[in-house]
Amino acid sequence: MENKASAKKMTRHMKRTALLKLLFIREFFPEADMMSAQMGLFYEYCGAAIDEDTDMLFPATEEDRAYIENKYQEILPKLPEIDVFIGQISESWKPERMNRVDLNILRLALYEMIFDDDIPTGVAINEAVELAKLYGGAESGSFINGLLGKAAKLKGL
Repeated sequence: MENKASAKKMTRHMKRTALLKLLFIREFFPEADMMSAQMGLFYEYCGAAIDEDTDMLFPATEEDRAYIENKYQEILPKLPEIDVFIGQISESWKPERMNRVDLNILRLALYEMIFDDDIPTGVAINEAVELAKLYGGAESGSFINGLLGKAAKLKGL
């Protein structure tokens, strides 16, 4: 009999959280071969998602892993363009000076807002703010919300 929890699929929020974690890990392992090894470890030790109803951990399905890895690979080539845009909207804060968690939340949200037609701008902003509240500092939610609001206006999103 199959474990009910292991058959459960990840929500978009869970997948987004996994993407954020992979982008964060990439900060420490920027070379592709090193990141490939880290991705394997990520799924072995951290790739379980939390069931929001039961607070129990369950592993990512092969379908979930494929989605996360494909989306991660789609984001990577866009990072230089996204970082330039972050530098434009943040004015006095260059991306390299930002908190790594906040920076990667911004990167993920801006990717969704600009390049992913399946995700409405409001959803991308709301999810980014929620991730900032969970993983960022005390002011991260406001910081992320302000920058993404500015980005949406500038891009006409």
